[in-house]
Amino acid sequence: MTRHGFTLTAQGPFDFGATLRFVEDWPATSGLPSDGHALRFAYCAESDWLPLGVTVTAAPDGVAVATTRAAGPPIRGEVARILSLDVDGSGFAAAGEADPVLGDLQRKSPGLRPLGFWSPWEAACWAVIVQRSSMLIAARLKQRIAERYGAKVVVDGATYTAFPPPMTLLQAGGLGLPAQKEEWLRGLARAALDGVLTSEHLRALDPQEALAELRALPGVGPFSAGLILIRGAGAPDAFPGDEPRLFAILREAYGLPEDAPPAAYRKAAEAWRPYRSWASFLFRASGYGVLERS
Repeated sequence: MTRHGFTLTAQGPFDFGATLRFVEDWPATSGLPSDGHALRFAYCAESDWLPLGVTVTAAPDGVAVATTRAAGPPIRGEVARILSLDVDGSGFAAAGEADPVLGDLQRKSPGLRPLGFWSPWEAACWAVIVQRSSMLIAARLKQRIAERYGAKVVVDGATYTAFPPPMTLLQAGGLGLPAQKEEWLRGLARAALDGVLTSEHLRALDPQEALAELRALPGVGPFSAGLILIRGAGAPDAFPGDEPRLFAILREAYGLPEDAPPAAYRKAAEAWRPYRSWASFLFRASGYGVLERS
């Protein structure tokens, strides 16, 4: 099979090894096969909704990427977004110098950047599936949908299943989810096909405007909107308005009172600009113990 290769260069500190360790430890991605050297996955590219297999390995100052079909600028941009290599991270260390609490997390895993969902569409589907469920159970449900309706892609001799694109899920039969969740997923599929639930659209908006637009979508509340914008579209400087688990981590880290209002968390995050999403990612990872091995 023909392989198509390109490289992505990081601006600022980046450690691909830290990304691989995150994949192994994060509950939602721990099922991805890993040999400790490469990240392999399949997804439906947002630029054309066709399946694509991707292999990412370390390279000097960045990563080397191999794809199962030709990768023009749109697909290269998508892979860069997934790895947070589409953002100049040169100033992230300065945010840690301004905030010693963040700086301590950066030292625990230097060069770790957020690993995003393959697309805002997949992030939105995950946000619906995981509601009132554990991440491990939700991951199995999402994989079951992929195996039933998604495309099979051979990557380095192994078969991977891409989560179905919106047009497929819109026409699919039962998904094995509660009726309300299935209705929400089909509403999200229509939003993706209309160009609303896409990286290009969401990143073009002010973060607060994007969050408000996402909250208007079916099944998307404040927590889900933040996840879609930050981990789906890869917006580097957004701060979620309501995320109880993150707020609990920040309360402990900064000694905030139990009844601290949302404004107190937003104030703490001001020191992280223009990397509030990246800093929030590190705090979440620390809450799950992901940084302990780094």
